[in-house]
Amino acid sequence: MNTLLRSLLLLILIGAGIPALAQDTTRQDPPATTQNLDSDSIIVTKNGKVMTIESYAARYNPRKALLYAAVLPGAGQVYNKKYWKLPLVYGGFAGLGFGVAWNQGNYAKYRKGLFNLLNDKNYVIVDPATGTTANGNVVINGNLYFPVGDKGRLSLEVLRTAVNKYRRDRDYMLIMSFIFYMMQMIDAHVDAHLKEFDLNPQLKVSIEPTMNQNVSTGRSAGVGLTLKF
Repeated sequence: MNTLLRSLLLLILIGAGIPALAQDTTRQDPPATTQNLDSDSIIVTKNGKVMTIESYAARYNPRKALLYAAVLPGAGQVYNKKYWKLPLVYGGFAGLGFGVAWNQGNYAKYRKGLFNLLNDKNYVIVDPATGTTANGNVVINGNLYFPVGDKGRLSLEVLRTAVNKYRRDRDYMLIMSFIFYMMQMIDAHVDAHLKEFDLNPQLKVSIEPTMNQNVSTGRSAGVGLTLKF
């Protein structure tokens, strides 16, 4: 009887230990690189390194991005590793710079012609065949004109209008250049702030088919935009 009880007790102990043994042999520890991470942290892999997205996004300082963009346009985009924006930044500055230079050149040319006409009130014709004065202006029916090109001639009123137009356009281009300079600074600053959203692997936008059931219209099919995060 005692032998039977001992055998039964031994079998019970062995049976109770089998699940625990099986659990130990099948248990897998998480990788060493993620043991110390919080369970609710979003994890990203960058160059073989595993880190939380918060720690990776913290590598991009918005203040530094703003400072770099202020010192050298485009440097903030390089700091944020958005190299594809460099052609946009320098292309914009090149276009605005060309506009400033072109309007400034025309403004200087017509301003010189305006002063030339104003200073040639008491003109003396040096070439009766062409009616040209000593300052190079042309006299037609007693009126002074500033020659432009081979056959073009501008009166005093037209020159004043041209001077005001090109000066206004030049100033407008200068203002636009300053606005564009501020915009690339703001872009670098905001881009560094939004680095976490760029790296979030759970943020997904997809177009999926949808099926709606309505009492009045019945069943209808369509396409919906789904945002997952």
